[in-house]
Amino acid sequence: MSKISIGNRLLGGNNSPLIVAELSANHNGSLERALETIEAAHKAGACAVKLQTYSADTITIDCDRPEFMIKGGLWNGYKLYDLYKWAETPFEWHKTLFDHARNVGINIFSTPFDETAVDLLEELNTPLYKIASCENIDLPLIEYVAKKGKPMLISTGMASEQEIEEAVNAARGGGCKDLVLLHCVSCYPTPNEEANLRKIVELNTKFDVLTGLSDHTLGTTASIAAVALGACVIEKHFTLSRSDKGPDSEFSIEPDDLKQLCKGCNEAWQSLGQGSFTPHPVEEKSRVFRRSIYFVSDLPAGSIVKSSDIRRIRPGLGLHPKFYNQLVGKKLKVDVQRGMATSWEVFDE
Repeated sequence: MSKISIGNRLLGGNNSPLIVAELSANHNGSLERALETIEAAHKAGACAVKLQTYSADTITIDCDRPEFMIKGGLWNGYKLYDLYKWAETPFEWHKTLFDHARNVGINIFSTPFDETAVDLLEELNTPLYKIASCENIDLPLIEYVAKKGKPMLISTGMASEQEIEEAVNAARGGGCKDLVLLHCVSCYPTPNEEANLRKIVELNTKFDVLTGLSDHTLGTTASIAAVALGACVIEKHFTLSRSDKGPDSEFSIEPDDLKQLCKGCNEAWQSLGQGSFTPHPVEEKSRVFRRSIYFVSDLPAGSIVKSSDIRRIRPGLGLHPKFYNQLVGKKLKVDVQRGMATSWEVFDE
C-alpha cells in the first residue's frame, strides 16, 4: 500500500502513526472551550484534531416516537434530536476552529454527516475526511465525499465484511485513491476484552488498505497495542476534563492521558523496526558474550590439535562453534598460547 499525504504528515511506510484527538462534543457548547481543546491537543503531541460536522436537523428529525428515544447506555432516556442538539458543533464555528488550528500548527479535519457538511468542509479546504461508523453504510455520502479527491478514513464499527467491502467500493468508485480503514467497536466505552485488535491485520490483508484504530476503550493500552499490529492512525476522544461532563466525556482522555498516548504510540512504532534479519549495530558490544572456539593449551607450531586443546567458551572473538569438529586434528603452523582465539590463519591448509 502506498504512502498517503495528510496535511503535513505522511502515513504508511516508515512514518510514525497519526494521532488524532477527537473533539466531538467535548466543547460542551462553548466555542472558547473548543479553541482551548485544540491548543491542548497540540501541546500534548497530537498530530491532528478532528471535529464532527452536523446539526440536529441534518442528522435526525425532532420526533417523539418511541424509536427516536435512546434506551440504555450513556445516553439513556435522551431523544435523538435533543442529544444531537446538545452535542453539535455549530456550522458557524468551523472557520474559526479551522483557522485556529492552523495558526496553532496542528492538522484539522472533520467527519461530515451529510452533503451540506461536506460542502462546508470543502470551503474550508479540509485535508481529508472521516466517515463515522454509523455512516459507513451511507454509500451515497461516501461517494459524494470520494468525489472530492481527498484522503478518506472510514470507521468500520458495526459493519459486516460485506458492508465494509461495499463502503470500500463506493469510496474507490467515487475516485478516492487514498483510503484508510479504522477498526472500531461502537460501544461507549469499549471493554478491553471486546477490542478485537487483530481485526486491524485482517482489514489490511482483506482490503489492501492502510489501517488504524478508532479507540473507545478507557486508557491507552489498546491504542499502543494497535500500533504494534500495524495501525498508522489512532483516533481517541479528547476532553480538557472528564469532570466537566458532556456527551462523550466518559470515554474521552484528558491532556496528560493524550501526552502518554502519543509517547506510547510513538515508542511502539519505533520498536517495530524494519523486520530485518541483519544484526543490529547496537548489538556489537554484546558479541563478547557469545561463544567461540579458544585454545586452552600452549602448543608449538606443528602440533596436531586435540579436543582437549580447544573449547567453546566466551568471549565470541574466535571461530564459530560450528567449526569445532573441523579444528580437531588440524595442524598448527604457528605457536599458540592458552587463551588465544582461534583463527584460520594459525592452521595449515
